[in-house]
Order: sequence, then structure tokens, then C-alpha cells
Amino acid sequence: MRIYIVPVKIRDGLWIEDLVAEIANTFGITVETVVRNIDIEKAYDPFRRQYNSSCILLDILNCRPQGIYKVLGIVNVDLFIPILTFIFGEAQLDGPGAIVSTHRLHNKFYGLPEDPELLNRRLIKEAIHELGHTFGLLHCSYPGCVMNSSTYIENIDQKSKEFCTQCQTGVRSYIKSSF
Repeated sequence: MRIYIVPVKIRDGLWIEDLVAEIANTFGITVETVVRNIDIEKAYDPFRRQYNSSCILLDILNCRPQGIYKVLGIVNVDLFIPILTFIFGEAQLDGPGAIVSTHRLHNKFYGLPEDPELLNRRLIKEAIHELGHTFGLLHCSYPGCVMNSSTYIENIDQKSKEFCTQCQTGVRSYIKSSF
């Protein structure tokens, strides 16, 4: 059982080792990085000046190797789904794929000085959150849980990278039943 991380057109990959280690530690599953040639331009909406995350996620899933358990795409463009103004990420509930964007996780997006460590923490939280959905977890009402909903960047900063007891039990049960 493996989780594949697919960075798409990401130039600075210094954060990748931390992300791989955190995801492997959180889920107890082997995590690998794989590069795929994904054309995200067809997902661009010129009216919104954003990228449709569902289109990119579908392309990532179509390029995944046979037998891969979960796939997490990482992009650095502004994402949306039609019913929301923007999203930090998207996942298929109880499905194989998720996507996260670093675009709105950067301090510079908010006019603040860049902070690579804060960006790294935000990315880890969002990646674990979106992967949590692929393991069947819904949003959690516990404020500190990584599965708590993140509508604003402050929500991401306030929660931990850990699952609450109930969500952790749900992930362990899901993984155990998959073997």
C-alpha cells in the first residue's frame, strides 16, 4: 500500500522531504514522490483567473500507476471549484485522490513577509486534511483536529497537524479494513 505525492510544475521542492515524512508518519503507509507531466492549462478559467481543481485532480488520477492506493497532487496555482470562490485543496471522499495548492498558503498572498517554515506547516496540515477525506473522514467539529474545516488561512494556522482521537480511530479502522 502506497501514497504517491505528485508535484505538478513546482519549482522549489525543498519542502517535499518534510511532507513525505509527515504523511508517512501520520498514516503509517509508504509515501513516494513521482513526477508526472500534467498539463494544468486546460483547467484554467480566464474569467475567474483560477484553475479548476477537479480537472487537474482527474488528470493526476489518470496518470497514476496501477495499484497505487492514494495520490496527492501538489500545485502552486489558485484553485477553485464552481460553488466556491477558492479552495486550499480538494479530495474525493473515500476515494483515491486529493489535491492541495500552495498558492494561498504563502504569506506573500496576504501581503506579508514570506515564511518558508510557516508555509511548510500549512502544506503539511492541508495535505493530511485532504488525504484524511480520501480515508473516509468528514470535517471534524473539534477545533484542534487537522480535519476541522479551513475556510480561511487563520483556520489552518490555528489547528494542529494531528487527528483528534475520533478521527485517528476512523483512519486506523479504514486502513486496517483495506489490508
